[in-house]
Amino acid sequence: MANPTAASPQPLTPDEESLVRALGQVMHVLPRAIDADMVGDRQLPLTEYTALMNLSETPERRMRMNELAALCHLSLSGMTRTIIRLETQGLVRRERCEEDARGWNAVLTDAGYARLQESWPSHLAAVRRRFLQHFEGFDLTQLARAFQRAGTAEPTD
Repeated sequence: MANPTAASPQPLTPDEESLVRALGQVMHVLPRAIDADMVGDRQLPLTEYTALMNLSETPERRMRMNELAALCHLSLSGMTRTIIRLETQGLVRRERCEEDARGWNAVLTDAGYARLQESWPSHLAAVRRRFLQHFEGFDLTQLARAFQRAGTAEPTD
């Protein structure tokens, strides 16, 4: 909540306004464009690819559904629908959590890992074409750090 005794906010400069609006457009358009490219290549949709990618990076290729949902920026119900689609294709399986019987783990199968590897070149090409090519000449390390700081949603002052 804003501090009522703080000075009134300063309007954005034209460059700041342009950046904020462009970011909003990128956040909306980029995932859809990458997804369309991948589906057009007859590969996994981006949501499914992202779920399999995150599972592939965990020990034993398993993760609690709620943790996977958070990493994929989906609601738990959205993640459940995604995992059910992947499960019907034999790419993941759901297992009860050993720690508590209420939770579920998503587990990447060997077939799922193979499908992820098959889809990787399409994802890579789409990311390069739709995103990275626009940053040639930029300091990508510095840009990544700025995105990571902004992505925490924590104020820097």
